[in-house]
Amino acid sequence: MPPVIQSLLDTDLYKFTMWQAMLHRHPQTQAEYTFVCRNTPAYPLAELLPEVNRELDHLCSLRFSRPELDYLRAMRFIRSDFVDFLRIFSFQRDFIRAEADGPDLRITARGPQVHVMGFEILVLAIVNELYFRRFDAAAALREGRARLAAKVQMLDSFAAEAPERHPFELFDFGVRRRYSRDWQREVLATLQARVPGQFKGTSNVQLAMELGLVPIGTMAHEYLQSYQSHGVRLRDFQRAALEDWVQEYRGDLGIALTDVVGMDAFLADFDLYFAKLFDGLRHDSGDPLVWAEKALAHYAKLRIDPHTKRLVFSDGLDLATAMRLYRALGSRTQLGFGIGTHLTNDVGLTPINIVMKLTRCNGQPVAKLSDSPGKTLCDDTTFLAYLRQVFHVEPQAVAAMPASAFGPDLED
Repeated sequence: MPPVIQSLLDTDLYKFTMWQAMLHRHPQTQAEYTFVCRNTPAYPLAELLPEVNRELDHLCSLRFSRPELDYLRAMRFIRSDFVDFLRIFSFQRDFIRAEADGPDLRITARGPQVHVMGFEILVLAIVNELYFRRFDAAAALREGRARLAAKVQMLDSFAAEAPERHPFELFDFGVRRRYSRDWQREVLATLQARVPGQFKGTSNVQLAMELGLVPIGTMAHEYLQSYQSHGVRLRDFQRAALEDWVQEYRGDLGIALTDVVGMDAFLADFDLYFAKLFDGLRHDSGDPLVWAEKALAHYAKLRIDPHTKRLVFSDGLDLATAMRLYRALGSRTQLGFGIGTHLTNDVGLTPINIVMKLTRCNGQPVAKLSDSPGKTLCDDTTFLAYLRQVFHVEPQAVAAMPASAFGPDLED
């Protein structure tokens, strides 16, 4: 079988945007990323260990090609010095370790953050594809194509409805939990050909380049979490992260992620300055309609026209949920819907719910306090309690790792 990863572009755009920001502003940061499977797989993931190690060896042999670097350089928000860094970059095998822990697969990436942060999406794609290679591929692809055809029909029917003030816009966010790279490409090519008015892009940089799609992405939790260790007062880490983002991108990539310490604590920091500078907000935990009402009320309080802003939803969406949210909100603000697993791994097999998250930075724990019970991420209960106290987050809303195994499905 061919290697799972054949290009270092085969990852999410926001890996590059966060990578550039960290290279320019905190290149000395040391970080640790930890792999976890949050549900029960059909067979022990530890059985994949020899294959995973071979794939990691191959991954660490890859380099960016000249056409790939030229593609990145053509993005107006990517700086030339970052492309020069990528030109000589390669993953270092010493920085990542995979081993069996009983029936479980343990993968840890540890080292300079600018050398290990890129592992996350690629490792998840590797484990996912290796896992599903053991199932009947012909049956999975038959079922996947039937379900994809049904999605296209749903989108065709939905387009015939009277549109709200703002258009329905769908993005693919499915690299990390896809059935396979070839299947992701088929899904995207089908949506591009059949529903171009609704399908607007993908987070996968390589497929965006190959298919002529718009690459989509800004920031993830790890970017904001890193600032918990960057020497600012803990209460101020969100403001510091948002300010550095503004200075780095000068008006580009203006969708801010809201749920690192919960929506209420985020809005307390998202004052008129940031609300005017950022184009919108991304939802990734909690009730999406409650979250949207809080966002719209915040814009109203600041006397900002919500029609000039965008709310992006990315929390375990399927098409039906995205359409329901559009019907409720499409007349009130611009919207975007990032769908992952339900696009790229809807083939009749039960997906494995895997993540590889930042757990320590500069030798200290970092954490996420989610708006959804069970989604909190932290391996240190003392730091978790302190962070909760600083941001006035109720204890029942969170749980330490690994008891929650990072909680239910989410795309980020």
